[in-house]
Amino acid sequence: MKIRTRIAPSPTGKDVHVGSVATALMNFAWAKKHNGQFIVRIEDTDQSRLVLGGEKKMLETLESIGLHADESPIMGGPFAPYRQSERLSIYKKFAQDLILTNKAYYCICTPERLGEMRQKQQSLKQMPKYDRHCLTHQKEVIQKIEKGVPHVIRLLMPEKIITFHDLIRGDITIDTNNLDDQVLLKSDGFPTYHLGVVVDDHLMEITHIIRGEEWLPSTPKHIILFEAFGWKAPEFAHVSVLRNPDKSKLSKRKNPVWTSEYIEKGILKEALLNYLSLMGWSHPEGKEVFTLEEYIKVFDIKDVQTTAPVFDPIKLEWMNGMYIRQSQTSNLKSQIYEFYKGKYSEEMIEKTIPLIRERIKKLSDYEPMCEFLFSTPQVYEVDFGKYKDLLISMHQSLMLVADWKALIIGAAMGELAKDKGVKNSEFFMVLRAAMTGKKISPPLNESMELLGKEECLLRLQKLR
Repeated sequence: MKIRTRIAPSPTGKDVHVGSVATALMNFAWAKKHNGQFIVRIEDTDQSRLVLGGEKKMLETLESIGLHADESPIMGGPFAPYRQSERLSIYKKFAQDLILTNKAYYCICTPERLGEMRQKQQSLKQMPKYDRHCLTHQKEVIQKIEKGVPHVIRLLMPEKIITFHDLIRGDITIDTNNLDDQVLLKSDGFPTYHLGVVVDDHLMEITHIIRGEEWLPSTPKHIILFEAFGWKAPEFAHVSVLRNPDKSKLSKRKNPVWTSEYIEKGILKEALLNYLSLMGWSHPEGKEVFTLEEYIKVFDIKDVQTTAPVFDPIKLEWMNGMYIRQSQTSNLKSQIYEFYKGKYSEEMIEKTIPLIRERIKKLSDYEPMCEFLFSTPQVYEVDFGKYKDLLISMHQSLMLVADWKALIIGAAMGELAKDKGVKNSEFFMVLRAAMTGKKISPPLNESMELLGKEECLLRLQKLR
């Protein structure tokens, strides 16, 4: 059997949620581990919630971080189209098929009637469910539909006990008496999630549905639909949703949730995927840092945990710093150059890497740390008022340095501090601020070597 997995995001946000990427990563890894296919399908049937440009951004982000789809709205494929809004005639046909086999029925109840029904059920402390009013009046209902009355198609939920096996959570049993006659086709001709996902998963030959646990209560409805059509259901695996460090549900009120926001901060795609792979899963050898290729090799659905994983942006930055420190200079140079869109020369970036590699956790840390190397500071963290004489002495001493190397610069300045009777901590704080504008910076002597003698003297001259 050829393994085929999918993700089916809805373009109702400005990008892909990091939780969706974590789930997509499992789908991608499971397919690639078995030489199968990973499909991206767009579920855009809720037209009222679509975000302009959301689909394009989602697909671009997935590609940019390395989760390349074998089939998608962009790539195409043997089961196109891969956008649900372009498959409406397919859903209508299958919904009609269920009507013909008495597995579904028409409903013309108005929102007002449904509201009154639910209110009455709540007052009687009954479970809110459709009362099947239209099921008992199908002849009249069809006559009204023929005259143009708006209608939906509902699933006729059978009374039975359903037990299905979840690859992560084990056997789950549900009594369908607790389930509603779900709407399958809405009055606007668009399918609900339940009909669309079942039809598409069958027609696209999906073998494994790996999705968030929020869809677990819907799974019995989907199994009923697979049975109603006479189709074999795929394997199911429901992963836990990501949580904030305080265990609350991950939301944009507390931390960024869109994947592109982390990329735009300078988180490397390799580090992001590495970190997300650890959400609910552990490397069998206890490793924390590993490649996507290694993850694919060792990943197994049965090892995914049911406890809610904690997504900690601070831990993500720590891991990103690990990747930066382990990166080859040529690779890191290119990443910084591309991140800043060519703002700084590759030659100068390469020279600065030994100074900052151990100090930055993300690419966006580079500019604040190194901007003094590209332009004279305009703001200073030190008041030079009482250090005028010291600045003059620094200028005079540095003028005498012939071989402009970090060690020689440091030795000359150390001697001057000793001659002036100024503590090294205070002396070099003043010199550092004069060169960089800040009290904390990359190594001072090496930075001065990079700046060059003429520039260092000009910066001191400006402050005298």
